[in-house]
Amino acid sequence: MEDVAAAVGLSTASVSLVLRGVPGPSAQTRERVLEAASRLGYRPDRTASLLARRRTHLLGVPVMLRDAFRAELAEEVQLAADERSYSVALGAVTPVHDEARVAETLLDLRCEALVLLSPELDVGVLAELGGRIPMVVVGRHIEAAGFDVVRVADDEGVGQAVDHLVGLGHRHIVHVDGADASMAVDRRTGFLAGARRHRLDAAQVLPGGYDEAAGASAARLLLAEPTLPTAVIAANDRSAIGLLDVFVRAGVQVPRDVSVVGYDDGALARLAHVDLTTVSQEAGVQAVHAVEAAVERLEGHRAGPREVVLTPRLVVRGTTGPPRRS
Repeated sequence: MEDVAAAVGLSTASVSLVLRGVPGPSAQTRERVLEAASRLGYRPDRTASLLARRRTHLLGVPVMLRDAFRAELAEEVQLAADERSYSVALGAVTPVHDEARVAETLLDLRCEALVLLSPELDVGVLAELGGRIPMVVVGRHIEAAGFDVVRVADDEGVGQAVDHLVGLGHRHIVHVDGADASMAVDRRTGFLAGARRHRLDAAQVLPGGYDEAAGASAARLLLAEPTLPTAVIAANDRSAIGLLDVFVRAGVQVPRDVSVVGYDDGALARLAHVDLTTVSQEAGVQAVHAVEAAVERLEGHRAGPREVVLTPRLVVRGTTGPPRRS
């Protein structure tokens, strides 16, 4: 701004009035200032401007970029924030920069609120963060201790998958779970409840995880058994893709020999050559609710925490079908 003022021989105060569109300066002065600003490539310092108003309108989002669904969810948060005239600062979670460290970095950048995407942080750590700043936890079933929660009913989502497979005629169904991950409990609970509801004597839970390697390992264990199950419900889409890869390499035909269901409905599941039946977490809807919750707290429309529980939606594609007849 000082450069623009020097170029036109005016004070920075006068230049500021023009650049902010405030009435006062003459039309000729405005033209001179705007021409000089354009010629000099002037860009306002947004950070300084916001700090002067003691607001940054900045939401901090730690994100594990190697997780396709979390990355997609982060993009949806950005879109939802744009609608509310807020900006998003993304912090990459890596093996050497865990969620807690990334969250602290985002706070140092003067983020006004945090939006955590399926965090694995200890409950005590989450409660401490939530006591310092407005915070929204997305995609995790947890008692709200001073922060907001937005999630889908994971148990119901897996229950929908069980209902779908039983409706196709499957009785021998295996759930490759998410091991000790926070989201695994509700999904495992939903599977076991569905198995009881349909009286599936051959239902089984196999320890797994939330990446392709976990799904691949589970598939190899299943192939080592005397008989394959007729259907597998994976902990998430990444695990399901690991299962599919090993099955295809072993000559197992999906869904003729084994039906496979994922969870998340990420971008990979929608690819034509994957065509994965999966449970949608409604990423866009979760993002809108998460941003809305953060903005409500920041703008004083609500003081206490709340939980929003959404209904997941089964998306049927090409990896499920009736079981093969003997």
